[in-house]
Amino acid sequence: MKKIISLLLAVVMLAAALSGCTTLVKLEDGTWDRGAVIEMYLTGELYNFDPQISITDENMLKVMSLLFEGLTRIDENGKWTKAIMKDYTVRANDRDGYSVMITLNKTKWTDARTVQAIDFVNSWKRVLDPNNSCEAASLLYDLKNAREIKRGDAGISVDDLGVSAVDTYTLKLTFRNSDVDLDRFFRNCASIALVPLREDVIARYGDKWAMKTTSICTNGPFALREAEPGGVLRLERSGYYYRDPDKDKYYDKYVIPYRLITDYERGNAEKQAEAYDNGEIFFINDIALSRRADYKSQATVKDMMTTHSYFFNVKNSVLSKPEVRRALSLALDREHVAELLTFAKPATGYIPYGVMGDSAKSSFRSSGGDLIAAGANVDEAKSLLSKANVRGGSFTITVRKGSEADKAVADYAAGVWGSLGFTVRVEEVGTSVYTVTEGDTTTLYRIDDFEEKYKSGDFDVIAVDMNMLSTDAFSALSQFSDEFSGNGVDMNSGDYEIYGHVTGYSSPEYDELIEKIYDETNASERTKLLHEAEEKLLDDMPVCPVAFLQNAYVSSRILSGFKTDRFGLVDFRRVKMKDYMNYKELEEEE
Repeated sequence: MKKIISLLLAVVMLAAALSGCTTLVKLEDGTWDRGAVIEMYLTGELYNFDPQISITDENMLKVMSLLFEGLTRIDENGKWTKAIMKDYTVRANDRDGYSVMITLNKTKWTDARTVQAIDFVNSWKRVLDPNNSCEAASLLYDLKNAREIKRGDAGISVDDLGVSAVDTYTLKLTFRNSDVDLDRFFRNCASIALVPLREDVIARYGDKWAMKTTSICTNGPFALREAEPGGVLRLERSGYYYRDPDKDKYYDKYVIPYRLITDYERGNAEKQAEAYDNGEIFFINDIALSRRADYKSQATVKDMMTTHSYFFNVKNSVLSKPEVRRALSLALDREHVAELLTFAKPATGYIPYGVMGDSAKSSFRSSGGDLIAAGANVDEAKSLLSKANVRGGSFTITVRKGSEADKAVADYAAGVWGSLGFTVRVEEVGTSVYTVTEGDTTTLYRIDDFEEKYKSGDFDVIAVDMNMLSTDAFSALSQFSDEFSGNGVDMNSGDYEIYGHVTGYSSPEYDELIEKIYDETNASERTKLLHEAEEKLLDDMPVCPVAFLQNAYVSSRILSGFKTDRFGLVDFRRVKMKDYMNYKELEEEE
């Protein structure tokens, strides 16, 4: 017994000692330096930091995960862990129905205001607003009235949603029935689309709230301090992330690095790689396509829950027949694409690895098998086109400007599809600039025209990095069903017409499958139905999966402490830089 007590005391003393440790250097005047400034190439340029529109761009996710935090996190093993959620209790017999009371941890926004329960309420109402387009809507459909609100049902407003702020730190969730799978719902809560947002900030700045450092507020480990096009992306440790400045002695109690800096004046990804080779920067998380083979042996590679896909506009006369869309898919050699990208796997379905089956230990992709061949089958593609009586036509593949990888894959696809008799053009779409003048101040904004084309369905074929919103396949598959697309309703139409998926795809049979999955409570049966839905989707082929993407990064040996989550995203909170003051002194000398 004495040995056990002694051991426990030792553990407690060690924990206490560790909690008082710091990685910071004490200066001559007795104050503490703030920590390492890490020069890196985190990602390509971003122009909007709204987490609720990050579904089509893997680069956005890399940054959003550093700026925002939700109720929960998903660890590398697929288990949800508490983040802002401190604890929860179930109230099965609540007068409002089956409900859960969630107590929040105390943390603050980057402007020092407390993160409150109402911030979650406002964020989730924004997702479900029928006037707003957000693919994450189905993540919340377990909540009372959520689905009815999104489809604009008469007599129900967004204020009837089953989520409310009981007090500053207590969030009440009321579900549509008592059969809710709480584990799955809390895994959904780790989605970047469900993080809290500041209603006062959005109300003041409108759709521009997340486009400038002067307007954006974040609640994650880092604050956005600089983000000028062609200039610098500067993320700085948030001094309020779970930290009480009046009590916590050290700045690095919860976040070790002081700043993460990406300097776009160095040039494109190739130039950034040269800077890494020359020891000017210490980390690359967006490796130039031309340099991936060079870094392959030294890179840390993690599967992302992201499928590089082609969305077909099914209203386009050339692409309207499913046989044509299947033929285009069959002609692609996905093994070749994976080799072209280096850090990718052939997409053998729409749902990538990392997404769970009927339990946290199972893989949806592994249990579902290969629905798409990794190699090409040009003969079968030609046969399908012949049966469909299609002998060619013209269309455009739209890709995000600046994405060397997307352009390379699109050029390959255009060549393959050209050999089938089609005339295919690759269009790169970037950003446009507009200015807003208020008094004597003129502000420049950049609009992501690629995102605008995607949202409006203004494309023939569009290349997207389709990020899974959660570890549940339903969140991705349900988007192709009208009522689960998240695109809201036309409030000006007489019958409140639902805006379906951006591809224009609509299928009563597919809708019926999604409805069955929505109501199914048995995990095994639900997974079986999800596999059927994926098969149906790929038979109709409004989406052509091309590659399962991987996140690859290279890092200098002076950096340590990296972790990744289930989504394959890098967590910088505990990253250390050896002898960081030496590099600060070099910067000052320069």
